[in-house]
Amino acid sequence: MSKDSRDKIRIQSGTGRDQGGGIVQTIAGCVQAWIEGAIAAAPAGHVPLLLLSGPQGAGKSTALAAAIEAVPHPVAGASIDDFYLTHAERMELARRVSPLFMTRGPPGTHDLTLLTMTVAALRAAGDTAETPLPVFDKLKDNRAPVSDWRSFTGRPAAIVIEGWLMGVLPHAASAWEAPLNPVEAEDRTGVWRRYQETALASGYRDLWDAADSFCHIVPPDFDCVLGWRLQQEATLWEARGEAMPKERRDWVRRFIQHYERLTRRMLAGGRRPGAEVYIDANRTVFRASGC
Repeated sequence: MSKDSRDKIRIQSGTGRDQGGGIVQTIAGCVQAWIEGAIAAAPAGHVPLLLLSGPQGAGKSTALAAAIEAVPHPVAGASIDDFYLTHAERMELARRVSPLFMTRGPPGTHDLTLLTMTVAALRAAGDTAETPLPVFDKLKDNRAPVSDWRSFTGRPAAIVIEGWLMGVLPHAASAWEAPLNPVEAEDRTGVWRRYQETALASGYRDLWDAADSFCHIVPPDFDCVLGWRLQQEATLWEARGEAMPKERRDWVRRFIQHYERLTRRMLAGGRRPGAEVYIDANRTVFRASGC
């Protein structure tokens, strides 16, 4: 069994036992407890909106799927990745503001209006309603046609949206700081970073304000994030029966630089308060609070 497979099993398993027989928390177990606690604390008739953060490769998507499966209530789960602007909209953003917006993911590249409308539809749903949930086709770099969207049946007891930036705080002055990496160095006038900070202080702030609770998966450092993202990419190539080319490794290193500043900000505490799940480089939980 590969190391990636062992990590995936550990993420999904909820709880387990260490060699001494003690209970070991897992990411999925912590996320499940957080969701169940939010449902129990919600006022009668209120469907809580819960936002789950974690850097790329930390295991949040897998953990959320396992947690939703284990929670004894209907929970609508989604990723903020499925709410990206369409390819045409992002190309227009790249033309109008900065070519760096051709890479999806940073603040400003999401359709927050669609996300807000989807949350409202889920909260208004009846017991037999079918609520459409957007799907983004990453291979085509575009939103999938509505006919390919998922749907949620009935009225959820909670709505959980996961994403790498959920709850990150704006810091306008950082747009004037020295570049952290080669990608930021391409933003010679700082317009790319300023646009992100403005977005965080407006539309994303409104989304954070609408949330009932946050849960943050916190790794030891940013170096882990790069390692996990490279591991993800290598696994995709292995599934095709090929080794990851050096060019693709270089692409991953550049790609992650688009997220570095805000990821480091979140790791340093620049995030909305909430439950916290601290993990080591092997994605093993060693401390958790609020869940």
